[in-house]
Amino acid sequence: ESAISGRLPISLPPFHALGDGLRRDAVPEVPRLGRVSGQELEIGIRPQPGGVPPPDTGIVPAPDPDVLWPGALPAVDPVAAPGQELVISSLEVDPATVGMDPGAVEALDSLILGALAEGASPGAALAVGRHGKLVRLRGYGRLDWGPHAPPATPESIWDLASVTKVSATTTAAMVLAESGRLDLDAPVVTYLPWWGAGDPRKGSVTARQLLLHRAGLPPFRPFYAQMEGREAFKEAIGNLPLDYAPGDSTVYSDIGLMTVAFMVEELTGTELDAFLRDRVWGPLGMRDTDFRPDPALLPLIAPTEVDTVFRFTHVHGAVHDENAYAMGGVAGHAGLFSSARDLAVLAQTLLDGGAAAACTGEAGSGVPCSAPRPGPVRIAAPTSVELFTRRHDGASSRALGWDTPAPGASAGDYLSARAFGHTGFTGTSIWVDPELDLFVVLLTSRTNPTRANTRHIPLRRAVHDAAARAITDFPVGARTW
Repeated sequence: ESAISGRLPISLPPFHALGDGLRRDAVPEVPRLGRVSGQELEIGIRPQPGGVPPPDTGIVPAPDPDVLWPGALPAVDPVAAPGQELVISSLEVDPATVGMDPGAVEALDSLILGALAEGASPGAALAVGRHGKLVRLRGYGRLDWGPHAPPATPESIWDLASVTKVSATTTAAMVLAESGRLDLDAPVVTYLPWWGAGDPRKGSVTARQLLLHRAGLPPFRPFYAQMEGREAFKEAIGNLPLDYAPGDSTVYSDIGLMTVAFMVEELTGTELDAFLRDRVWGPLGMRDTDFRPDPALLPLIAPTEVDTVFRFTHVHGAVHDENAYAMGGVAGHAGLFSSARDLAVLAQTLLDGGAAAACTGEAGSGVPCSAPRPGPVRIAAPTSVELFTRRHDGASSRALGWDTPAPGASAGDYLSARAFGHTGFTGTSIWVDPELDLFVVLLTSRTNPTRANTRHIPLRRAVHDAAARAITDFPVGARTW
């Protein structure tokens, strides 16, 4: 309703020059999207049915569908208390329609808001789906601690940290293995001859062992302290000796998934991010998912740690993981950014055996849908999804790239033994349960401002337990070991 104008009194290189700005004349009659205590609340301009604006408002008709499309704008909860912001997607359905207790699902909001109030994170995003429908797709709190920070929404973008390993690298390996281009039992040096330089035992390591974290690699090396750039990292990893004989032990390793990404790039002739945009994220309509997010998206991105050791800044819009940052932002173990609504699409695709139905994003449809899909999409066969997500053997909880429930782990106690998932250091997680036909995506920025914060750990378990126990049409009990 008010005119907007403003010009920069300084330059902001490399994005804006001194004097850049905008001017917008007043629009007297703006469509409203909600009410709070009888007062209208403006949170955006929604396109009218058929793309026709109301008369004499000056609003341009037929807005760009990549900017606004039906179902893309969230609703604002009118009863949220100050400091307890809650943003609700219009896609949600009544939990009772998918065999879940509405009151028990509603308790998820209290769990998360309570944890935020105790400092687990400045904000969070949650997606819970069952029987192909979303019962929760919400943002809680804010993206940063300041009172004027943007609210967290289903479209907010989070640094996924090690969730990159499954939502990017493992998915790419699954696609290539299904097509026959990647032999999981061939030695890594078949694809990357340079990889075995540092230890003759590396000549027998396979892609399967990398994905199972059984390759003999150390968990981590602070390469970033001595080098930068992909070629420098390749040389260092190639020259790295093993810590133990391949296959002897399961030791979670960032370096193994870095190597899998190098294999993907060698086989496809392109970078990991480009392959996934073309083969997975683009076809599925995952519009918020990518490495190295555009700086224009900063208002949508949750900051992570105040780095007092390496970069000496409040990390925002750049990958938190130091090795991924030193590599240039695209890595097999970390570096991916995404939203709750996008990861809901990926989770449902995996529940549906690698396929996603067409979707329009229609309000109340419940179908996970970040951008309209005009037709069905398949990224993998059901047999491939089964192969990669089922626990490999009794020696550990690991599947190929994915993890499965274990005592005391983030999955909680009520997801079934068939569930698979992964967590990220920044406070992110995704769990998918084919037996319960359920998925839960929980995104936080628990490292903001410090990685010493561990309040997200009990929150994860409580959210997964509450979601599973809300099921009413299937017997759910605590797992027995």
